[in-house]
Amino acid sequence: MNLEFIFKVIDKDEWQKAKQSGTYGGSEKDLKDGYIHFSEEDQVEETLNKHYSKKENLVLLRVNAFNLEHLLWEQASNGDMYPHLYSPLDTSTVVGEYELPLNEDGRHELPEILKKYQFSRPR
Repeated sequence: MNLEFIFKVIDKDEWQKAKQSGTYGGSEKDLKDGYIHFSEEDQVEETLNKHYSKKENLVLLRVNAFNLEHLLWEQASNGDMYPHLYSPLDTSTVVGEYELPLNEDGRHELPEILKKYQFSRPR
């Protein structure tokens, strides 16, 4: 578990608007749930497969968790602990943004910083 950095999958257009305003309030699902959903680096691929299957126009944000207030690690229905932010995201805490293009098989191509967590996929 790397507590320093957490990751957020976000629509490119939403991210552009957030950068202009300086804050991100969350996706539709985040707003409904009352917090912004994040993933640890080893959870990103599962998050993409479960919630963003074959969705285009996505960016992965790498966020410095040490600079976030109101961040809690909570257990999800699958038993894993996930980071949840109970406040808007200040865009200055984002230390990296990575495009998430789709491969020929419709899965997202992970950025190099996450390749070590990519699961082997049956063809």
